[in-house]
Amino acid sequence: MSTVTAVNSCATTSCAYNTDGCTAFAVTIGGSDKASCATFVSLDARGGLPTADGHVGACQRLECVHNKDLMCTAEGIDVSDSAACLTYEAR
Repeated sequence: MSTVTAVNSCATTSCAYNTDGCTAFAVTIGGSDKASCATFVSLDARGGLPTADGHVGACQRLECVHNKDLMCTAEGIDVSDSAACLTYEAR
C-alpha cells in the first residue's frame, strides 16, 4: 500500500480535531462495540492541521473488509456525528 486513506468527511463537530472536517494528521479507527474514531476528543480548544486533511493512520478493527495489516485500504472514510466509522464493513 503506497497511500493512506483520507477522511472524506467527519460530522463530529464536538471533536477538537474537527474544523470544517478532520484536521487530525492521522486518526485511529478502533472501538469495542462499534467501529469508531478513537482519536475523537471533546475539548474547549481546536487543534490539528491548519486545513481539513486528515487520514487514517491505523485501523484496529481486524474484522473490517478494508483492514489489511492494521491499515485501512478503503478509498476514503466517513465519520458520523457519534464518531462511528460509516465506511466500516464486517467481513
